[in-house]
This record gives sequence, structure tokens and C-alpha cells, in this order.
Amino acid sequence: MVNSKSLSAEKTSEPQMYIGRGKKTRRAYGFDEIALVPGSVTLDPDLCDIGFELGPHKFAIPIIASAMDSVVDSGMAGVMGELGGLAVVNLQGLQTRYEDTNEAYEKIAKCDNLSFVELMQELYAQPIKEELIEKRIESIKGRGVLAAVSITPNFADKYGPIAIEAGCDVLVVQSTVTGLEHRSAMGTPSLNLAKFCKKTSVPVIVGNCVTYETAYALLETGVAGILVGIGPGAACTSRSVLGVGLPMATAIADCAAAREDFEAEHGYRPAIIADGGMVVGGDICKAIACGADAVMIGSPLARAKEAPGRGFHWGMATPSPVLPRGTRIKVGTTGSLEQILNGPAHIDDGSQNLTGALRTSMATLGAANLREMQQVEVVIAPSMLSEGKVFQNAQRLGMGRS
Repeated sequence: MVNSKSLSAEKTSEPQMYIGRGKKTRRAYGFDEIALVPGSVTLDPDLCDIGFELGPHKFAIPIIASAMDSVVDSGMAGVMGELGGLAVVNLQGLQTRYEDTNEAYEKIAKCDNLSFVELMQELYAQPIKEELIEKRIESIKGRGVLAAVSITPNFADKYGPIAIEAGCDVLVVQSTVTGLEHRSAMGTPSLNLAKFCKKTSVPVIVGNCVTYETAYALLETGVAGILVGIGPGAACTSRSVLGVGLPMATAIADCAAAREDFEAEHGYRPAIIADGGMVVGGDICKAIACGADAVMIGSPLARAKEAPGRGFHWGMATPSPVLPRGTRIKVGTTGSLEQILNGPAHIDDGSQNLTGALRTSMATLGAANLREMQQVEVVIAPSMLSEGKVFQNAQRLGMGRS
């Protein structure tokens, strides 16, 4: 019997390339290098279903707010849930280190670019207060929406049970790069994802990864979904600090292939969640077309009035005491969360009414739901970002703003 994973590898094999003698490589693609091709059928956007499922939970929109302190607090999570999405609170961030976070956020907003990393390291050096884990989750649940929280693998066994006891509905185990095995120099036992998922009573999302092999191995541990993306985030500097990453279009397609083969072999379908590198509606449309079931975004939602970052956005690894891999960027405040997600848009660059953009793209492509959107034709189109946009680029309007 032929293994489906072998078939997938055979289907996606490509001519071998080299960057020099003895070093093989392959071409990978980002969102700016691809375009979606309409077929012979179009739909009314109202006929397009953009809902997605994560374990037993169903969501009206396939958008998850990143577990970043500039994006999500309990208030933001409540509004996101009411609008049909999901927001993830970082259990190792400001929300669990300070009872009142206002002073910390104000310091971050006011500091200069030369001193902000040291300030972040100082602020995040405060210990995590376990009682605040319970308080933040209870605050979200009080809004009548699902509560999702994020922890790193080395703290999953410590804080995961506390979060679940407090009423957490979705648990995200997240690090810059997640593999099936972690070898510790100190000899401490690593998190066993299969055992952790088996004993955990809520859906577990794990990330981040970018390859077929790792995605398939992670799916076999029993997770409800995996986060795909290393290095593309607006506030992430992993590519410059570590040289690590993979363009998102290729990463999503590779991991989506793992999901397809996993479903064929096991009969159920965990979610592929694209995480990072999506700023405007077109990026989200391309992520779904490449195979994602949902997207996790940070910087577009950090611009919401409800976001706690006061118009700033920073990477999760920015406060690292030894090797920061994130920065603080100014994104401004452009509108309410509802306006950014559902419109009406008052900005012409695609950063508002993200769900409207997705529905309109699906309608144009003839895709009635996300599964059909994942089947549309995708072409390599390196010139699409600038093709015909001379005036926009010169006047810094629309697509030229970037």
C-alpha cells in the first residue's frame, strides 16, 4: 500500500536547485508574488460562507487576534468574540504581570526608539501572578464569549491547568519555532504534546511551523490546529536576527498539504491557521487560497480603538532578556474593531472591512465557502504589487502607501 505522505511528496517534487556546489535549495513564495485567478463562475458575496471550525467550536469569521500585548486584553477579546472571531490573551505578558496595566502601556507608548527594548525587558521582568490568569479569563467569559489563551511550551504544564480551571475554551501553545521534540541542555523534560493534548479537556492549537513534515507530525499529536508562519510578522525580526523563516504562501501550501494527507488517513480535519505577514484583505484572501482555514493577525487589529497598545505594536519576543527578536512599530489608530473587521471602510488601502474583502474575493472567484476558496487557481505573479500602479506609488495612495 502506498503511503499518502509519499504521494504528496512525489506530487510536490520540483527540479533540484542549488545556491552553490553542495548546497541544495528551492524557490519559495510570499503573498506579494502570487495572485488569485477568477474562473467561469461568480457569486453574490452574501452567498459566501466564511465561517470555520476549531474542534467543537464554530466561528462566524476566520480571523483570530494574535496573542500579543499590543493587540489583546480581556476587553478586546470580548469585542472580538462578539463580532464572531476569537482573540488570544498572552498569559506570559503584561496582562498577567500587572493588576493595572495602564502605566506599563503608557511607558511603552512614550519611550523613544533607543530605549524601548530595555524598557520592555524591565516591564516583562515582573513575575507572573497566577491569580491574574483566572481574573483575565473570567473577565472574557463574563462577556459571554469563548476565552482563548497562549502559553509557551515550557510553561504549558504549569499554567495550562490553571487556565482550564478558570474556564479557558481554547489553549494555544506557541513559540517562535515548534518541533515535535525539544532537547534541553539542562536535561529537563520537554513538553510531550501527544500526552498534553490527551489530558487537556479543551482544543489545543500549537505553533509555529512552516514545513510539511513538521506539520504532519504535530497533527498526529492530537492538536485541533497548527499555526503556520515564522518570520513574516510586522513587528518580528527573526529573519534579521536569526536568519530563520519561510515566505508565507509556500509555508501555508506545504502545511495545508500535510493537513489534506492527515485527513485522508485519519478521517478528521484539524485547522491550518496562517500566522503573520497579513496586513490587508488581499493577504488574507491569498492565505485562504493557499490552504489556510483561518488567519491569525496582529498589526491590522492593533490599529483598532479597542486595542490596548495605544497605536503601537510590538513582537512577542521583543522583551527577551538575552536576544530580542521583535521591535515596536507605530501603527496608529484608524477605527473601531468592527470597522476594521466588517466595515464600512474609510481607508482605501485594504486595511479595513477585512471580512468584506474576503467575501468579495470569494464571490469573484466563485467560491461559496472556505474549502472551495482553497481550490482556486493561484499563479506566480511577481509584478502584481506594482503592475499598473505608477500613480498610486508616486502619490503614496492606496497600494502605494506600503
